[in-house]
Amino acid sequence: MYQNKITLMPQDILEKEFKIDTRGYRLKEVDQFLDIIIGDYEQFFNIINSLEKEKADLLAEIMSLKQELRNSKLSVEVARNNGDVSEVTNVDIIRRVSQLEKMVYGAKNHSVGKNDDEDDDSEDDTEKEIEE
Repeated sequence: MYQNKITLMPQDILEKEFKIDTRGYRLKEVDQFLDIIIGDYEQFFNIINSLEKEKADLLAEIMSLKQELRNSKLSVEVARNNGDVSEVTNVDIIRRVSQLEKMVYGAKNHSVGKNDDEDDDSEDDTEKEIEE
């Protein structure tokens, strides 16, 4: 990525030859300095490559965590919705059972000869049982 923006590569520096004038630089000093520059460039490339790899790994981890977060939010929402439905369903079932008990026990009570006051007591008992 950054390599496209860098003019000199380590190999370019290594292979660079300077023209020597009569009053030229000392070749040994120039070579030593260029060796230092080459070493720095190689370190820069190594650092850049390792940072690019780390960046790619972190981006992959971010994507994974975002997906996990989405899945968790979806699971929570589904659980909430299912919880609401099951609570309503349970309440409905209890009400239906209570009504059926009233109908069944009420029909037996009337056929046996109990009066309506005793019928109300059995309904209260049924409601107490449901609450427990």
